[in-house]
Amino acid sequence: MRFGLVGTGYWARVTHAPALASTTGVELAAVWGRDTAAAATLAAEHGATPHADLDAFLDDVEAVAFAVPPDVQAPIAVRAANRGKHLLLEKPIAIDQAAADALTEAVAHGNVASVVFFTSRFQPEMRDWLGTVTATPGWLGGVGLWLGTALSASSPYNTPWRRDRGALWDVAPHLLSLLWATLGPVAGVTAVAGPADVTHLILRHESGATSTATVTLSATREGSTAELSVWGEAGRSAAPLSATQPVPALRTALAELAAAATSGQLSHPCDVQFGHAIGRVLAAAEDQLS
Repeated sequence: MRFGLVGTGYWARVTHAPALASTTGVELAAVWGRDTAAAATLAAEHGATPHADLDAFLDDVEAVAFAVPPDVQAPIAVRAANRGKHLLLEKPIAIDQAAADALTEAVAHGNVASVVFFTSRFQPEMRDWLGTVTATPGWLGGVGLWLGTALSASSPYNTPWRRDRGALWDVAPHLLSLLWATLGPVAGVTAVAGPADVTHLILRHESGATSTATVTLSATREGSTAELSVWGEAGRSAAPLSATQPVPALRTALAELAAAATSGQLSHPCDVQFGHAIGRVLAAAEDQLS
C-alpha cells in the first residue's frame, strides 16, 4: 500500500519515516510538509517523492500517515478521507471538538480505515498485559502517572503546540487509552490543575470503577516516569509502559491499518471513533480547568 507522510519534524524523521520505510506491504511513496525543503530532504533519504502541492500529494497515495500538530492534522485528514485515503493519525486527533467531529464524519463518509497511534497499544508486551487484565474480573480502580520532560529546553519535543496545550493533550491520551481499555469507557471526569502544566484527572468509568491520572511535561529528567496500574479483587497489576519502542509499534499500527483497508473490516480498537471519545474526555477536563 502506497503511503504518504505528512510532516517533516523530529517525530516524522525518527519514527514515522523509518517505520513506513520498513513495514512489509507498505511503501513510503510521498512526503508533504509545510517546510518544502525539509520535505525534499526527508523524501530523498527514503526514496520517496516530495510534494509541494497537497492535492498532488494526496493523488499520489492510497493512505496517509500524520506526524504534525493536531490543529494541522485534522483539516488535512478530512481532505484525505474525502478522497478515500486511509488514515494513520496521531493523538489527539484534534483539539477543537468541531474539527474532531468533522474528521470522524469524513472517515465514516469516505468509508476509509483509520488507526490512531496510541503508541503503547501496539506493543506486544502491552497487548499481552491487556489480554490478561481484561480476562480477569473484579478490577475496581486504576492509577496512572506520566511525568514527562518534553518542555525542557533541550527536548526535541519542546514544540509550540505542546507548550500551548501541555500534558493534558500530549501524554494524558496514552494513560486514558489504557485505563479505558482495562476499566471500561469513561463516563465522567473531574480535573484539577497543579503548578506549571500539571493536571490531575479523576475518572468515573461506566463499569463503576474509578481511576486517576496525573500528568506533566515539566518534570526533571531525574523525576520523569510513566506508570500505570489497576487494582481490585485479584490484587494489583502494573502495565509494562517502560517497554514501549515507537518504531516497531508503528510498524504494527501501519500493518493493521493496511490489513483493515484491504479486508474492508474498517473498525479497529484504536480507530478515529475511539480517538474522538478520548478527545471528548480531554475537552471536558480542559473546560473545568479554564
